[in-house]
Amino acid sequence: MTIRVRLTLLYSGLFAVCGAILVAITYGLLAAGLSEPVDPGTTPPPDFASVCAKVADDPEADPSTMRKCQTAYDQGLTTGATSQRRAVLDRLLWLSLGTLFAVTVLSAVAGWIAAGRVLRPVHRITEAARNASGERLGTRLALTGPRDELRELADTFDDMLDRLQAAFESQRRFIANAGHELRTPLTVMRTTADVVLAKPEPTRAELLGMGHDLRAGVAQAQALIDALLTLARTDQGRFEREAVDLATVAEDALDATAALAGTAELHVSLTPAPTSGDPILLERLTVNLVDNAVRYNVPGGAVWVSTTAVAGRAVLTVGNTGPVVEPGVVGTLFEPFRRLHERTTDGGFGLGLAIVASIAAAHGGEATAGPRPGGGLTVTVSLPAAAAL
Repeated sequence: MTIRVRLTLLYSGLFAVCGAILVAITYGLLAAGLSEPVDPGTTPPPDFASVCAKVADDPEADPSTMRKCQTAYDQGLTTGATSQRRAVLDRLLWLSLGTLFAVTVLSAVAGWIAAGRVLRPVHRITEAARNASGERLGTRLALTGPRDELRELADTFDDMLDRLQAAFESQRRFIANAGHELRTPLTVMRTTADVVLAKPEPTRAELLGMGHDLRAGVAQAQALIDALLTLARTDQGRFEREAVDLATVAEDALDATAALAGTAELHVSLTPAPTSGDPILLERLTVNLVDNAVRYNVPGGAVWVSTTAVAGRAVLTVGNTGPVVEPGVVGTLFEPFRRLHERTTDGGFGLGLAIVASIAAAHGGEATAGPRPGGGLTVTVSLPAAAAL
């Protein structure tokens, strides 16, 4: 049975039960109000009517005869009252049961209509869910009316569609951008090979140059694929956890980027910041932040790296000088393949901060960024703290 039928039966059943209880109470109260007449307990004479007639005409009638006549009269009243009481109660019962049946049928019809009106938003939600797909996520219920459970369900469904639409659009952008980034080194390698191989007799130097160009293109493609695999791995949360100190991780990351960091003035302040997670991923997070801070800096600029434990959180902060960043675009920098216009020829893929945000989220933390007043960016990663190492 459909939920509409079940609701109708429920409404009708509850109404019938409540009506039956009301009929029973009314019948009982009326039966108690119409008290049973008291039976005198004597047997009237067979011809009490003629006796009473004679007594009425004879002024010198026997007193015993008068008592018999009175007894017969009382018994007649008792029999009449009993018959009348039974007839009243029987008539009340049948009329009540008939009325209850008719009203129950009407309540079933009214319940069917009411259930249909109540379930109408559910049908709209079902139809919207049935029609929803990756290509059709723009329809919204926009349910109006009182803010009840169904309105809350419809609003929740609309919010879910908003999230799904944003996720699908983000996925499409991600796939398109990944394809574009992968096509660039492949196109360069193919063009290099075509140019050299088109010559009748390429020289050794030309072949060696082609080999070096192909190797650089392969390295670029491999770096992009490694970044994409890291992003997918952290999004799925598939890694082992162990005790980690962000201060130690930051030291290792600075050692790994020492050659690159040498072009900027480093300001390092590392205090113990215990947390738990994958040391390799956390080091990759820190390397990405330091690499971005140095890569997207001004000549002779500065980089600040600090770790600390604050209010039960392990915090890593990396800031730099650099171009002025508009506050409105800071949040978009954590999206994959998202760059500022100054960052289109730096050799990066636009995945550094996206990987940072993904690793932080996979470890139960978050990454936030804010522009510095004089230019540059400050990125803060906050992770749940662990017991002191």
